[in-house]
Amino acid sequence: MIGNVSFIHSSTKDFAMADNQSLAQGLIDPLFGSDALCHPAERRNFPAEEMVAASAFQMIHDELFLDGNARQNLATFCQTWDDDYVHRLMDLSINKNWIDKEEYPQSAEIDMRCVNMVADLWNAPPSSGQATGTNTIGSSEACMLGGMAMKWRWLKKQREMGKPTDKPNFVCGPVQVCWHKFARYWDVEIREIPMDRDRVAMGPEQMLEAVDENTIGVVPTFGVTYTGEFEYPEALQAALDKLQKSKGLDIDIHVDAASGGFLAPFCAPELVWDFRLPRVKSISSSGHKYGLAPLGCGWVVWRDAQALPKELIFNVDYLGGQVGTFAINFSRPAGQVISQYYQFLRLGRQGYEKVQRAAYQVAQYLADELGPLGPYEFICTGNEKTGIPAICFKLKEGSSPGYTLYDLSDRLRVQGWQVPAFALSGKASDIVVMRVMCRRGFEMDLAALLVRDFKAALEFLKTHRPPDIQPEEGTGFHHT
Repeated sequence: MIGNVSFIHSSTKDFAMADNQSLAQGLIDPLFGSDALCHPAERRNFPAEEMVAASAFQMIHDELFLDGNARQNLATFCQTWDDDYVHRLMDLSINKNWIDKEEYPQSAEIDMRCVNMVADLWNAPPSSGQATGTNTIGSSEACMLGGMAMKWRWLKKQREMGKPTDKPNFVCGPVQVCWHKFARYWDVEIREIPMDRDRVAMGPEQMLEAVDENTIGVVPTFGVTYTGEFEYPEALQAALDKLQKSKGLDIDIHVDAASGGFLAPFCAPELVWDFRLPRVKSISSSGHKYGLAPLGCGWVVWRDAQALPKELIFNVDYLGGQVGTFAINFSRPAGQVISQYYQFLRLGRQGYEKVQRAAYQVAQYLADELGPLGPYEFICTGNEKTGIPAICFKLKEGSSPGYTLYDLSDRLRVQGWQVPAFALSGKASDIVVMRVMCRRGFEMDLAALLVRDFKAALEFLKTHRPPDIQPEEGTGFHHT
């Protein structure tokens, strides 16, 4: 309660000071009659003169109305709802620099606690000291770090055997753009198993055809961004074990668990996908997706200290000694990490299970309600054993409902819903799907309203010829 009062007083004081300054300068016009708001905001040149804080705030505040409503954004995997305590912790931490361990030792301590908790969640081998891992700005940076460690381990192994190191590659299924960035930035060939019309994820057979002695690792996606389905690391490990026995190739696995890493441990603990598999050397995930942290939080954890090459670690001062750090980003606020720790303490395993199961129930409800409304074939139905809490469907082959999923997506935007329609990749690039992400903050009541508006959109499309929407003009969807 004291924190709330302090925050309110501070905000009121700031605005009172702004009003007093305005009066002292003779600026007594009402806000919307002020000279500042009688002109468009500067767009190209650095402003020459100062502006009253309230006017600048109002101008930017009003422009933000043009953004979509985040709570109705059913395209994003990221959190769009945070409780008041997260807002308060973020405010307390806005000036704490995550990278400055010596200056902010308790924030650094909280960061290390989170790494230990995530390692425990993913069944890393017990350690007598600190678990090996780090917070990142999101799962993309976490993937980059996991990929770098894979490459360095492979380089060391190749050099020890006197083999060439000029043609590294990694094998994956349909992936988000961050892995293409990794391949280009770190000069590693990406061997992405293309989707097929009857297969939208990487399986052991396709993986084995792609690996060779230059493969630094295999990267399954535990929650494919296109469809929401799991690629199962356990089946891939079994195939790689057989490969090692027959050809002597010892290939590591990095699990991109951007979404599934904070779902399966609570809702499908019987799935073996994590460090219980010996070939899994590292796992990355998004804290700001199903980890329930605010935007700007990711995690990567290694099996043990031996899995993270020492050459990649830099030491920084911490409590009179030094602590290792491994990151691409440098200065950034510590609030996301602190808020992640709050969620871990606040919810625990019990609370996380309740929140995630509720998301799965919403997804299953949508699959049941939307399925009979059209000639739809579902790829993902929100089954916790096969994927994330999302639904993904396409029009049945040969059906002609009189509209495309792009048309339907466009019509749903009339009510504010951002429901993406997009084409798959590879040999399935002619297949268009619609995907709905279900997460905390999109509760059953909102889902019922989406069903209502979905039905209304279909009724409208029956009597109105849809516009000719081309894929590149549709949702503008990117896999985030």
